[in-house]
Amino acid sequence: MFGLGNSEYGEEYYNKAAIELFKILESLSALPQLPLFLGDHNMAKSAHGNIEKDFQAFSERLELSIKEFFTSKHHNSYTRGAVLESSEDECDSLDNIDVEDLEVIANELETLKKEKKYERISNKKSKKVVLSLEEDKENVKISYDDLTERKDSDGLKEMLTPLLRKALTKQGYELIGSHSGVKLCRWTKAMLRGRGGCYKHTFYGIASHLCMEMTPNLACANKCIFCWRHHSNPVGTAWNWKMEDPEFIVTEAIKKHRKMINAAKGIPGVLEARFIEGMNPRHVALSLVGEPIMYPEINKFVNLLHERDMSTFLVTNAQFPEAIASLAPVTQLYVSVDAATEKTLKEIDRPLFRDFWPRFLESLEALSKKGQRTVYRLTLVNEWNNEEIENYAELIGRGLPDFIEVKGVTYSGVAKDSKLTMKNVPWHEEVCAFVRNLVNLLKGYEIACEHEHSNCLLIARSTFKVDGKWHTWIDYEKFSTLWKQWKATGATFNALEYCAPTPPWCLYGSLQQGFDPTEVRFKRNPKNKGKNITGQVLPAFYSHLMNESELDLC
Repeated sequence: MFGLGNSEYGEEYYNKAAIELFKILESLSALPQLPLFLGDHNMAKSAHGNIEKDFQAFSERLELSIKEFFTSKHHNSYTRGAVLESSEDECDSLDNIDVEDLEVIANELETLKKEKKYERISNKKSKKVVLSLEEDKENVKISYDDLTERKDSDGLKEMLTPLLRKALTKQGYELIGSHSGVKLCRWTKAMLRGRGGCYKHTFYGIASHLCMEMTPNLACANKCIFCWRHHSNPVGTAWNWKMEDPEFIVTEAIKKHRKMINAAKGIPGVLEARFIEGMNPRHVALSLVGEPIMYPEINKFVNLLHERDMSTFLVTNAQFPEAIASLAPVTQLYVSVDAATEKTLKEIDRPLFRDFWPRFLESLEALSKKGQRTVYRLTLVNEWNNEEIENYAELIGRGLPDFIEVKGVTYSGVAKDSKLTMKNVPWHEEVCAFVRNLVNLLKGYEIACEHEHSNCLLIARSTFKVDGKWHTWIDYEKFSTLWKQWKATGATFNALEYCAPTPPWCLYGSLQQGFDPTEVRFKRNPKNKGKNITGQVLPAFYSHLMNESELDLC
């Protein structure tokens, strides 16, 4: 029997079906050819790195066991033993079990059965741990700890296993210690070449070539269907790993970011001035992967960034309301609102917490009490969550965010545990229609900005329209000053105190659709590969709709 489970769902439920069925079959006098094997979908705790390799190991053992069953006179003995993988510090290197090993195991089990003991025996030759079962079936107990214990001697283990490190490094991550990482965003590379910034540049005035994308915690409490990392990162509901110091993470993140910026110098078209600027990041997007707010030293971590005059955009999946409530001021705090009903949230985010919905609602309420800028991030997935407009409006009333980003899902390729296809990706016109319908249900909100390239729109509270002009951008120097005052005196401050005017090209309805006119736009269409198309669609196409002054502005 091979169980399919995920250890992060908790001891009570991990592989419960397999464990219970195994005990029932034993109680009916069934003799297992092999002990119960438990596959773990949690890569951080899987004995072999992932559940597929767990099953492969089980299959190899089963094949060997069947062969040996018909050749060994000890088969009636050794098939009663539960043979499990052990940790590195318990046994020697991993080798395939052979006939001699099986005979040794059989003899050891016979001795244990006579003494009626229930314990582990280390077989150094084959790196196996034999778990004996008492002869009296009514007293047989297969505990969760016995079957899954893989902790180091200090009781804590590193979050990143060798397999996880290999997978994340292959994806372009620079890993920091055992639970943090940094990665160079494609928009950082684009702006280094003068080819435009991301939606955060359009909505909030961030220069993408000065932005560092990282996380102090690679683990997440959700397994979202649209995760662009294809779940190569660990999962968890609580911090159970070794922990690095925040100062170390910040220092190493900047060092590794500079290393990647330096490597980008070889990309054709990188502008010298921006390359020099990019070596000193001014903004930190804590949204790379995982759940940064889960890091126990998150407050100290963001404070260290602010001490370096770096802004912080922190994204959370709304599963840790207490952490949100106790979070120190950040420049802008996001919550991902991936669905508007309990049923849909479970289907899309696939949360590990059983009480995920109360946690989600409490997180939104905690957000409403934060003094600094807050954002809901809605990801629209056709046929999943794009028809819940009334429910979204209700959730917005609960958290009262300053801004609402509505973005069409990005298709990131085929994944074994996701059913998404290109048909689930909404067209930009569909996202615009959804946003218009949503705003009609809200009081005190309007559509402010648009970034067509990212298929994203920004809804803002009307209070950010000062004297008839939108102020969605951020005065980063003013935020730094306010934060230092807060740190020194405890004086609170609010989002309007560090807002800045939004340029016309960022606004919803502008001809540029959020593309910075000072940048040079390139189309990736093979027909226009490498071709500068900046301004091509403006005067000729829109001249019949606009007057001369508006054309001059464009």
